[in-house]
Amino acid sequence: MSVLVFLTLGKMSRIGLFPGSFDPFTKGHEFIVLQSLSIFDEIVIGIGVNTEKKYLFDLEKRIAHIEKIYSGNQRISVQSYEGLTVDLCSNISASHIIRGLRNTIDFEYEKSIAQMNRSMSDVDTVFILTNEQSSHINSSIVREIYKNNGDISLYVTHPKILV
Repeated sequence: MSVLVFLTLGKMSRIGLFPGSFDPFTKGHEFIVLQSLSIFDEIVIGIGVNTEKKYLFDLEKRIAHIEKIYSGNQRISVQSYEGLTVDLCSNISASHIIRGLRNTIDFEYEKSIAQMNRSMSDVDTVFILTNEQSSHINSSIVREIYKNNGDISLYVTHPKILV
């Protein structure tokens, strides 16, 4: 594992990429973005598009949902992408990928992906632990609650945008 050291060189900004499908973007994801703002000058929330995957919420709704959450923050932007995450990092000059961890299972899975990304590029991954209030939130479970007409407002900010 590498140690993060940031050097300030002139006006060069540190850009972090927070990738995911965000189907939906939960309060746990919000916590990770909030914590990332203390590390990075800019955060790009990258919504990965996989044509082989079925999403509950369409891409336009997911983008609109996240943009609504961060409408007042100029340091956060949202964009969709296809292909490798490391390629998007290169395209937007992101120095790091941001990943949230809820538990040790997440760590083992994310560690493998981080190592693969590192072997393909010079992009490192920053792991941020979720807080106690959001460590149980899982997008798959939130989708199940939604599909069964349950209230997801405990887990998702502005859920009506997704409908």
